[in-house]
Amino acid sequence: MGRYAISLIPSKTTFPFLTLVTNIIGAIAIGFIVGIVSARDEAMQTGVLFWKTGVCGGFTTFSTFSLEAYGLFEQKLYLQGGLYIALSVICCILGVICGKKLALPR
Repeated sequence: MGRYAISLIPSKTTFPFLTLVTNIIGAIAIGFIVGIVSARDEAMQTGVLFWKTGVCGGFTTFSTFSLEAYGLFEQKLYLQGGLYIALSVICCILGVICGKKLALPR
């Protein structure tokens, strides 16, 4: 439902910002979940699979990302396609790092 709600935000560009934002939010969330679990005891590890694959995996959009990247290249928007791929990978890795840092006890 969250991914669908984000997709309803009006966007007047060929660049797939909404998918990028969705994936970054999901990356932060999965980093936070992993950080919370690693900061606690090992007994929580069994339930984390639900949150990582069920919730975060269901929220993020790798297949949509792939289709949109392909679409940009198909339209000969090579710079936008490359930028989209690079931003997606870099920002999502940074999102995981940020999420984990948010979860760690101070």
